[in-house]
Amino acid sequence: MKFVIVLPDGAADEPIAALNDLTPLAFAQTPNIDWVSIHGRQGCVVTVPEGFSPGSDVATLSLMGYDPHTCYPGRAPLEAVARGVSAAADQLIFRCNFVTIVDGVMEDFTAGHIGDSEARQLISDLNQQLGQSECVFHAGVSYRNLMVASDIAEMKALCTPPHDIPGQAVAKHFPKGKGAHKLAQIMAKAHEILAEHEVNNVRRDLGENPVTDIWLWGYGKPASLEPMTKRFGISGACIAAVDLIRGIASCAGLTVLDVPGATGYLDTDYAAKGAAAVEAVDEYDLVVVHIEAPDEAGHQGDAAAKVAAIEQIDTHIVGPLLEKLRAYDAWRIMIAPDHPTPVGSRVHTMTPPPFCLAGHLINTVLNRPFSEANACDSDLQINPGHELLEFFLRH
Repeated sequence: MKFVIVLPDGAADEPIAALNDLTPLAFAQTPNIDWVSIHGRQGCVVTVPEGFSPGSDVATLSLMGYDPHTCYPGRAPLEAVARGVSAAADQLIFRCNFVTIVDGVMEDFTAGHIGDSEARQLISDLNQQLGQSECVFHAGVSYRNLMVASDIAEMKALCTPPHDIPGQAVAKHFPKGKGAHKLAQIMAKAHEILAEHEVNNVRRDLGENPVTDIWLWGYGKPASLEPMTKRFGISGACIAAVDLIRGIASCAGLTVLDVPGATGYLDTDYAAKGAAAVEAVDEYDLVVVHIEAPDEAGHQGDAAAKVAAIEQIDTHIVGPLLEKLRAYDAWRIMIAPDHPTPVGSRVHTMTPPPFCLAGHLINTVLNRPFSEANACDSDLQINPGHELLEFFLRH
């Protein structure tokens, strides 16, 4: 049996007036995804349990078969696995975003999607001027970086994800609670270092958003998960450009495949991802393909870009994979957004996203194209969400 899971991050949405009051999923031309829905089953899945924030970390853990109540270590520790960053028992790992704050407002939580080389230079200088035994910075991809801090293993600070507060005043969202003062000191010192940094001066001259600050959040201790490959007795591979998904995949026992041109952004090479996934089907029992672009479009409030990303996924990833799978006697495919990122609000929501699956022994129940509304009408409602993977693999 061959299994494929396609994860279009943040693809779920709400009706948008500019799209004839349809969601991007319903508006987009997706003949391949619709084939899966019409010839298989669709439904909704509770990827974010009550008590958790609707982030890709919790939601993707659920889709990969892990109960966040018992398995969630924090976002940064999962990303650290992808980067090979370790921490001692008295240390915590933080996500360290490069952000642009203007007049006290979160202007851009990506700092203009700063380039990797610029980000690495800033990280290097932060370590030289600020990093000591108590904190060390680690470069990631673009604005997504990490920091390891010492002597705060018992911290209980509340840290808000920066992508949850676009256009909002940041003062009320700074870290709060036990140990927050130390984070505030680090963030303040970093602000001083970044203020007139050469990288930022060049970015201002070019009309690009500078990195005015670091934003610390998503902390936790090193991650450890029971490999899903061991649990289900299968081999698996994952194609993803963002460290969070690569880290979860590594913890789950999946081989992480590098694809040239995969950026984790709107300009990602969809065709290259699709081709790599098709090739991986021959070697592995399970292939997981993650695409960040719909989520990025949602955060930008760009409905047209979100529709375009979904259509690219359908054409260059789902289509070729369906063609490949049909050459096998037994196979299944599932398309599952992790959470909604509505264009209107530009932030993640708790609404259970839709999913669809088709293949061996999956009988049609609701003969309709894939959409949030149709999925809600289905009899297949999965709660808790971490049970969906076992349903897909073993039902």
